[in-house]
Amino acid sequence: MPTQSFQWALPIMRAGYAGRGIVYIVVAGLSLWAIFRGGDAEGTGSAFSTLSASPFGWVLLALIVLGMAAYAIWRILDAAMDLEDYGTDAKGLIARAGMVVTGLVHSAIGVLAVSLIIGASRSGGGIEHAVVAVLRMPGGRWIIAFAAICTLGAALYYLQKALRRTYRDKLRASHFTRNWDWAMQAGVASQGVVVGVIGGFLAMAALRADSTHAGGMGQAFDWLGQQPFGQALVILLCLGLLGFAFFCFVNAGYRIIPRIAEPGTESLGEFLKRKARAAT
Repeated sequence: MPTQSFQWALPIMRAGYAGRGIVYIVVAGLSLWAIFRGGDAEGTGSAFSTLSASPFGWVLLALIVLGMAAYAIWRILDAAMDLEDYGTDAKGLIARAGMVVTGLVHSAIGVLAVSLIIGASRSGGGIEHAVVAVLRMPGGRWIIAFAAICTLGAALYYLQKALRRTYRDKLRASHFTRNWDWAMQAGVASQGVVVGVIGGFLAMAALRADSTHAGGMGQAFDWLGQQPFGQALVILLCLGLLGFAFFCFVNAGYRIIPRIAEPGTESLGEFLKRKARAAT
């Protein structure tokens, strides 16, 4: 199949990453504001509820709906067609399965935003309620266990990507991406921590067949806040998630899709390796 046939995927990818960035700005930003005022960090649902009650909040919610729809479509297409060349080995399959899971999660975020726009009930949503429904299905416990494995695999993927800075191989080299690499690294690592905690919650829900152990970002904040120096850890994580929002926006503008031919495009990783060789 000609590589140029995938050009249509670029606008979907860009809209998806931009929408994802807005979500993390809303959640992390409102959480920091709540902490500053003496409250607690907010999960996605609480942050969206706060947004829906604010003037013109529906505008941001509408942008989130469009972005989450685009991101879900992008993740599923990316996994199915392997547009980013992850391959079919064990590591690649885990990464691609994680893409499907994150795509479904972000589609649920879009549904939540829609319900708030149209004034639907704010109850009955979230990861815990989804786990309740799945556990009632035949083999539901194994489905949750598989989702937990995929989520934990995605967390490890994010953490190693931050440690090794492999994300630079998917970004175009520019003055901007070179100078803000540190913020992107912190953001990717923070996302790995959040995804890992959520994966741990799913694993406990599967192990005990109890949906009360499952939870999303809000429960991750609550759990982290109960640890030693919890408030400081939550603040650091929120700042890191703002870095991940920044990383999403950078991807919207600078991401390279390997299976779409872009002659003459040099990645940030290639540029830095070339500079290092020239310096020796």
